Amino acid sequence: MTHNSITLRVPYETALRQYLRLGSEASLRPAQQMGRKALALGMETLELAQIHDQALVSAVDAMPVDIAAFRDRIVQRAGTFFAEAILPMEATHRTVLEANNRLRELNHALSCRTRDLLASNRKLAREVTRREAAQESLRKSEAHTVLLLEQSRLQQEQLRMLSRRALSAQEEERKRISRELHDVIAQMLTGINVQLAILISESAASTRGLSQKISKAQRLVEKSVDLVHNFARELRPALLDDLGLIPAVHSYLKEFSVETGLRVNLTAFKGDEQLTAAKRTALYQISQEAMTNVARHAQASRVDVTLRKLAGGILMEIKDDGKSYDVEKMWKMRKSRHLGMLGMRERIEMVGGTFTVESAPGQGTTVKALVPFDNNQRKGHRQ
Repeated sequence: MTHNSITLRVPYETALRQYLRLGSEASLRPAQQMGRKALALGMETLELAQIHDQALVSAVDAMPVDIAAFRDRIVQRAGTFFAEAILPMEATHRTVLEANNRLRELNHALSCRTRDLLASNRKLAREVTRREAAQESLRKSEAHTVLLLEQSRLQQEQLRMLSRRALSAQEEERKRISRELHDVIAQMLTGINVQLAILISESAASTRGLSQKISKAQRLVEKSVDLVHNFARELRPALLDDLGLIPAVHSYLKEFSVETGLRVNLTAFKGDEQLTAAKRTALYQISQEAMTNVARHAQASRVDVTLRKLAGGILMEIKDDGKSYDVEKMWKMRKSRHLGMLGMRERIEMVGGTFTVESAPGQGTTVKALVPFDNNQRKGHRQ
C-alpha cells in the first residue's frame, strides 16, 4: 500500500461507516470529498477501489450480528458511496480523454497543414524560379530597351543636326538672295530710273505726252525699288551687318509699328557686339517671327521689346498685352503658330541658346530668347 493510500484510508473508512450508519438519511457529499481528495493525491481508480474494499470489510466486521444479517443491503449502499466517490475521477478521465481526442485531432490537422505547407513551399520555390527567370528576361529586355533608346536618341540628334543644317543652308540662301536684290536688281532699277530722268529732260521741249508716260514709268520704277528694298530688308537687313543688332531691330520695329498700328517700345543696352553674326541674326529673326505672331494672333495694343546684357549673354524679351493661351497645349498643336514657335526655338538652340514662352490670363505673352556670348569674343573683349 502506498503512502497516499495510507493517508486516505482512515478518513475514507470513517466517512463510509458514517454513511452506512445513517442509512437513507446519509449524504453522499463526504463520498465526493473523498473522491476529490484521492484525485488531488494523484490516485488511480483501482487504488481507491482497494481502499474502499478494505474500508467496507472493516466496517462490516465491526457491525453487531443482527445488523450483519443485512450485509447485502449494506454492500449495495457501500457501492453507491463508492460510485459517488469515483465521479470526480471519472470526470477527470473524461476530460483527459476529450483532451487526448482533441490533441489527436490537432495533430492530424497539423499533419495536414504540414503537408499543405510543404506543397506550398514547393509551389513557392517553382514560382521563385519562374520569377527569377522573368526578372532575368526583364533585365535583358531593359538592356535592349536602353539600347533602342540610345539609338533613338542618336537618330533624333542626327535629325536635329540635319534640321540645323537645313536652317543654316536656308539662311545662306536668304543672304544670297538679299545680296542679289541689293547689288543687282536694285542697281538695275536705279539705272532705269536714271535713264528715264534723262529722257524726261530731253523730251521736255518737244512732246508733253511722252514726258507724262516717262514720269509714270519712273514712279513705277521708284515703287519697285522701294518694294525690292523692303523685301531685301525682310530677308536680311543691311543694317544688321553694317551697324549691328540694335539698329536693325529698331528700324524693323519702327516700320512694323507704322504698318500695324501697334505701339512698340524698344529698350536696349549695348553688348550685342560680343555676339557672333549667326547669333545676332538669330535674335533678329526671333524679333521678326515674334512680332508677326503678335500681329496675327495676340489682338494686342502694345508690345515691349527689351534687349539686356547678362553675365553670360544677351536676353531678348518680347512682351505683349494681348490674349493669353495654354503654352503646353500650344506645343502639342500642329497649327502655324506652333510651327513658328518651334522654328524660333530651333534657331535659338542652334546657336547654343535657350528659348521659352510664358503666357497667363491678364498678363499677355512673353517670348524670351537667351543667346550666350562666344568665348573667344569675350576673351578678346576683356583684353
